[in-house]
Amino acid sequence: MTTNNPHALSVFEALESEVRSYCRGWPTVFDRAQGARLTDEDGHSYLDFFAGAGSLNYGHNNPVLKRALIDYIERDGITHGLDMATTAKRAFLETFENVILRPRDLPYKVMFPGPTGTNAVESALKLARKVKGRESVVSFTNAFHGMSLGSLAVTGNAFKRAGAGIPLVHGTPMPFDNYFDGQVPDFLWFERLLEDQGSGLNKPAAVIVETVQGEGGINVARAEWLRALQDLCHRQDMLLIVDDIQMGCGRTGGFFSFEEAGIVPDIVTLSKSISGYGLPMSLCLFKGELDVWEPGEHNGTFRGNNPAFVTAAATLDAYWADGQMEKQTLARGEQVEQALLAVGEEHPEAGVQVRGRGLVWGMKFADSARATTVCRGAFELGLLVETSGPESEVVKVLPPLTVSSAELDEGLQILAKAVRDTA
Repeated sequence: MTTNNPHALSVFEALESEVRSYCRGWPTVFDRAQGARLTDEDGHSYLDFFAGAGSLNYGHNNPVLKRALIDYIERDGITHGLDMATTAKRAFLETFENVILRPRDLPYKVMFPGPTGTNAVESALKLARKVKGRESVVSFTNAFHGMSLGSLAVTGNAFKRAGAGIPLVHGTPMPFDNYFDGQVPDFLWFERLLEDQGSGLNKPAAVIVETVQGEGGINVARAEWLRALQDLCHRQDMLLIVDDIQMGCGRTGGFFSFEEAGIVPDIVTLSKSISGYGLPMSLCLFKGELDVWEPGEHNGTFRGNNPAFVTAAATLDAYWADGQMEKQTLARGEQVEQALLAVGEEHPEAGVQVRGRGLVWGMKFADSARATTVCRGAFELGLLVETSGPESEVVKVLPPLTVSSAELDEGLQILAKAVRDTA
């Protein structure tokens, strides 16, 4: 289903940097999108099981959110507001408090850093260091937290880290859940280093973790592991930061991915789907006693994206006021899990491992190259899926939360055929 127009991609190849990536796996020019489908300029339709890397949990051009956005723009509502008080920001904050924070008894202050996920992570790291007066931050193997220097320092991927061009310091990796296949007790190495004055580990200010490592290969932390991590942080006077940029906003079922474990992180980062519409927006949430910022100590020109506040508030009202979204996501997740397990049973030679939560799932192939081949074949059949993992060995299934059961079945059948075609 590549484009029939030989000149369609020429300007991108001639003018755009070689750093571009997604367009190489999906070599066509997209023109329109609605719900779980995109259409290219030649009229080919694609089911989207990538959802803007998790920034389109409610689908493309969601009609409820689009209406709220159009109404706001047509009345000349504020577009760019820095951190000024606006009616759009007030509406978002009130809705976020009433629909999300208060029902969950979460004691968070809300900070608006720059509009991207890595901006939120940078602010979280900076705040933790300021509060504790220490530089070191512990992260985990196969973590991904962003592409700016502070975020890269707590990211595991060697290829991404190499792009920094300078030493990435003050970050120390520890084994993620099940890194040693259950052969080593949880946190044995971490706690031994903390207690040994000769270990060489500087006392960390914080630990940053994803409950499900998306870019790292759909590695799912057990609830008991997360609870033990929180307990370790409390005992060792370290702050616990949960990076919920991709797994928050309902991706795993609950609005926050850590809800299932029953923990309350000190700091939480959100971005991607917090605006609901794909508009750039991020939040750094933290317990009130951690709010030690001086005015203007951390800021950014585009942290006041008011159209994003409008769609974010509309999203919370439409999808999170009654609890139905969580139930639907868990049901759709079971549908995905069963379909992927069936694919693995059909292809024992592939050594498929299926893992995930809610509506984020992965199929790991014993032959890492096969995952890329499957994604390429799926595109030719009209389905967008991407790889993840340190060797791109996992096919990542990340559809919109609003995908219908029929669309989900259609896409999963395409994916099964793509696997079959590579056998």
